[in-house]
Amino acid sequence: MTQAELRLCSLLLREHFGEIVERIGGHLVRTGGQSLGAIAAATGLLLAQVKKGLCVLIHHNLVRFQVQKRGVVEYEARCGRVLRILRYPRYIYTAKSLYGDTGELLVEELLLNGKMTMSNLVRKVADRLTETMEDGKTMDYADVSATFVRLADTHFVQRCPLVPEAPETPQVPPPPAPTLVVNEKDMYVVPRLNLVGKGKRRRSCEEEMGEHKAKKQKQEEGDSAEPPPDDGIYWQVNIDRFHQHFRDQSIVSAVANRMDQIFRALPAGYNIGKQVLDQYLTLLADDPLEFVGKSGDSGGGMYTVNLHKALASLATATLESIVEERFGSRCARIFRLLLRKKHLEQKQVEDFAMIPAKEAKDMLYKMLSENFVSLQEIPKTPDHAPSRTFYLYTVNVLSSARMLLHRCYKSVANLMERRQHETKENKRLLEKSQRVEAILASMQATGAEEVQLQEIEEMITAPERQQLESLKRNVNKIDASENQVDETIFVLESFIESTMRKP
Repeated sequence: MTQAELRLCSLLLREHFGEIVERIGGHLVRTGGQSLGAIAAATGLLLAQVKKGLCVLIHHNLVRFQVQKRGVVEYEARCGRVLRILRYPRYIYTAKSLYGDTGELLVEELLLNGKMTMSNLVRKVADRLTETMEDGKTMDYADVSATFVRLADTHFVQRCPLVPEAPETPQVPPPPAPTLVVNEKDMYVVPRLNLVGKGKRRRSCEEEMGEHKAKKQKQEEGDSAEPPPDDGIYWQVNIDRFHQHFRDQSIVSAVANRMDQIFRALPAGYNIGKQVLDQYLTLLADDPLEFVGKSGDSGGGMYTVNLHKALASLATATLESIVEERFGSRCARIFRLLLRKKHLEQKQVEDFAMIPAKEAKDMLYKMLSENFVSLQEIPKTPDHAPSRTFYLYTVNVLSSARMLLHRCYKSVANLMERRQHETKENKRLLEKSQRVEAILASMQATGAEEVQLQEIEEMITAPERQQLESLKRNVNKIDASENQVDETIFVLESFIESTMRKP
């Protein structure tokens, strides 16, 4: 991993799980597989702290464990999975757009908790939805359960690997660590649960204390509750399925933007006649981008989506956009020319781009120094004499994408550190604002008069309110920037992965 990725992993772990987990996870990210004792020695933490930290990381699928030949259990960080924490808001928003508020909260709770049973998840989400509803209205468990089933049917959530049941034999000692297995057939099968009930609102402290005492009394009387029917069946978010959805939507958006007028003429719904459908398919197949390919003519031909070419086009468009933003439209013209012609000498670049020699030379060297363009030497003679050597400029899309991906990771890490700095600088004011809001909420609950509420609000002065608004604007801008950079990261990662997988 690059230094930018290591730094970003550490920042994400610290922000979401705290300092101790970040020290353990960051150490594993930097060093690779390590035993429990080695982690404790390297981080300077107590063995109990290391165990708890590893439990958190394993529970959130950020660390995997494996028994080595000598029986030692080694723990290894899943670096790619740690970086996916950055994309959590996008997963949650996608679930909301596809399955509404219920789907949003189901995915959010799974991401926050790592793994959960369906029964616990449904109850928790029903309670959260009930909190937001008007007095007298509650969320039914059955409605939340139905949305969960839809998420499982479309593979956005999946079962976690389990420890296989083995017969207990006193002669054979248990292994140092269990081997988790995945049953492909049952991965998306939802257990049949008869979840009857409605979401509950949060009660006052006195009611909660009374309920706690009642529960304790029941336990003392020996009245033990039965485990839920889905006990031991845990669920997690299927990140690969979300990535597939993002990829498909990116390709659809690219085609729609390219053929905007054509798509507007499409009839509503899917009731399209064969003749009209053939026309649209022919247009897509004849397009120079080659997102859609056609093979054979029998039965009208076989149409396929060329995913690699689509991802390559998206990555190339991203590179072109960044070159234009960074160096201007004339540099972008040269960059597009090199993409189209593959290899060109400096004189050819000047002629084809119709740019004066001095300007073209400066632009080429500028892009060359930033690694957007590369220079290839082709000698005529073995001595590599400059007078007898061709110098060809070209664009290596894969290496440029990798370079840009590294810069994106660096940018996100910088944004996160900037947000943390902004929050730290205004820590006192934020704490004061939270205290005032808490006082207001408690007074409103007890039916305080408007004058009293206004007096509490005036505890924050006008300059302090302006400072809070400025902080809110800055943090919102940083959050939006993080999400935008992550969209670029996704396109570049998808292209690089597709290129490396291509035979």
